[in-house]
Amino acid sequence: MNFDKTEILKNICYTELVYGRINKKLKSNFSNVKIEKLIFKTIEETEITNFEKIGKNFYISNLEKNIKITVNSNTFRIITVDKIKK
Repeated sequence: MNFDKTEILKNICYTELVYGRINKKLKSNFSNVKIEKLIFKTIEETEITNFEKIGKNFYISNLEKNIKITVNSNTFRIITVDKIKK
């Protein structure tokens, strides 16, 4: 499947609840702006071979940062960010 990173980056959006969910999952206390920068940079730097679409979601795995970002493929809304289990 072809993924268009620029389309994802141009359209990503967040809900208020997702910021808390991301901080909880990453065991961090980042500001909303820092979370948005982290996600943008991670998606930008991740090789397209690490993008996967399952059902209605994109899963973007960045092994260097050890995180996987889940994005709704229809709305481009960030759903969550998980640490990758090694």
